[in-house]
Amino acid sequence: MNERRPYPANCGRLRPRPHSSQARPVDIPKDVTVAQVDQFDEVIDVRSPGEFALDRIEDAINCPVLNDEEREVVGTLYKQASPFEARRIGAAMVARNIARHLESTLRDRDRNWRPLVYCWRGGGRSDSLCDVLRRIGWRAAKLAGGYKAYRQAVIADLAQLPVGLHFEVLCGRTGAGKSRVLQALAAEGAQVLDLEQLACHRGSVLGELPGIAQPSQKMFESKLWWRLRALDPKRAIFVESESRKIGNLQIPQALIAAIRAAPCIVLVADTSVRVALLLDEYAHLLRAPDMLKQRLDALSTHYGREKISCWKAMATAGDYGNLVDELLTAHYDPAYDRSIERNFPAIARAPVMRLRASNPGAMRELARALLEQSLRSRVRIEGDI
Repeated sequence: MNERRPYPANCGRLRPRPHSSQARPVDIPKDVTVAQVDQFDEVIDVRSPGEFALDRIEDAINCPVLNDEEREVVGTLYKQASPFEARRIGAAMVARNIARHLESTLRDRDRNWRPLVYCWRGGGRSDSLCDVLRRIGWRAAKLAGGYKAYRQAVIADLAQLPVGLHFEVLCGRTGAGKSRVLQALAAEGAQVLDLEQLACHRGSVLGELPGIAQPSQKMFESKLWWRLRALDPKRAIFVESESRKIGNLQIPQALIAAIRAAPCIVLVADTSVRVALLLDEYAHLLRAPDMLKQRLDALSTHYGREKISCWKAMATAGDYGNLVDELLTAHYDPAYDRSIERNFPAIARAPVMRLRASNPGAMRELARALLEQSLRSRVRIEGDI
């Protein structure tokens, strides 16, 4: 039951460059590398919608040259008929789809538009659209190696990027305000890495968000990649203490290791403040007690049917304040206490800061105090060097 705010939100977005008012010749290389991705006005993923849904370059639009069904048809023809027949039928499908995209999705692009096109491996599918766009006069390029090369870059960089970043970890029991304070820090101009936001999950048994599915593991890693690349390594980055998994998603090993080795700040709050905050954050479950009771079943292996039945009865009676209090006392606080000292060794010497209320003003006040504390710590560290 980690405190939350609306989801999802994008991060590390590509920033389109302004178009020149003068017409420019098609003078850029046809093939470019992953390092050049953010130099283009728009990124076009020509893979099928199913491939696109699993993972993609951030902010890419999907203009499939073959949809999922067409891709299956062509693949079957290639195996059961002949490569020639597959290419003949596939070419007709590709031509129709490219024409449709030019007449719809791409119809308003101006003459100086610079798109980057990619498919699975940087082969025929991306070539087909890229060649047409260049013949029209647009400065189109193809991502060499396609999505596969992009994915390899993500994996390699996620093993290296966290090493050079300076994290400051917000620790504290459930309801102590970590997530909302993180949001307040961002509003004050601080650098923030919000892992739960990227994972679309609150990181607990009750953390599933209503009507919002978690991204795939690959897409989660893509979002992390874009966000980490956008961070300034010379500035502090605030992040919550997390377990290795957020819902169904695994935090990359290098990132979780860097976070757990970082200095910590402990947030505390009175039980009444924590309960009030959690009742607000989990209002959607209070409006759907049957869903709440269903999720409580996930704790049955730890507490047995009798205790779960008691908690369900409290939910049925609308006794949510006492239910949250009991869940904190019986489950969340002991679990946090066991985990935090084992996984965050810097907690033993961490400063403690108190959240005095659950309102936005209190969050803002604590965020500003955290920034002052962070600045003092950095000055002291630099003075010791």
